Amino acid sequence: MNDHTGKTVILTGGTGMVGGIVLQHCLADEAIGKVISITRKSTNTPHPKLQEVIHQDFSSFDNISSLFQDIDAAYFCLGAYTGAVSDEVFKKITYDFTVAFADTLATHSPNATFCLLSGAGADQTEKSRVSFAKYKGMAENYLKSKNFGALYLFRPGYIYPVTKRAEPNVMYTFSRILYPLIRIFGQNMSIKSTELGEAIFRAGLYGANSTVLENKDILKSLEWSR
Repeated sequence: MNDHTGKTVILTGGTGMVGGIVLQHCLADEAIGKVISITRKSTNTPHPKLQEVIHQDFSSFDNISSLFQDIDAAYFCLGAYTGAVSDEVFKKITYDFTVAFADTLATHSPNATFCLLSGAGADQTEKSRVSFAKYKGMAENYLKSKNFGALYLFRPGYIYPVTKRAEPNVMYTFSRILYPLIRIFGQNMSIKSTELGEAIFRAGLYGANSTVLENKDILKSLEWSR
């Protein structure tokens, strides 16, 4: 590991709503000496400890596998919204990309901590008729089989975007409007993007209370790790 220079972390999804927040926490924390961000397009975030790697094919990391050496924590925040792509592509992004990333990491840094941005309803029986639940469950199961140093599976409910954005579909548009009402239904229904991003980041460095973290567990882990 890299105790003499600070921890080294690797990240996907740095241009996304949650992954971007994780990235900012990684860059700001003095415990981290190097951040490797694998992305299809630049985040335009110049920083002395950021190594941004433009990579187009997330089904294979063979040509950049050397980046996966001596990793302390990995944050996999890559994903797609349901309905935004075909079921075939959705499975590829949700499951196949996770497998390729995990295999490369396990080969070069088997003791790393792995944090996955999963989702509420992820079905580890892999029998769900809902694509999101089935493929997320498949990804979770595969990661469990790799025996990393530590594994944290984050299953948020509705993620409220603290920074306003162009919503990906009508459902998310209404969810944002109705967020004050959604919050009334309790801690297992929703979480702020800033809360989720910080919780994922902190679990990678400091651990969490359990491997599978439902929405309410994510909020509790954030309180526990601060």
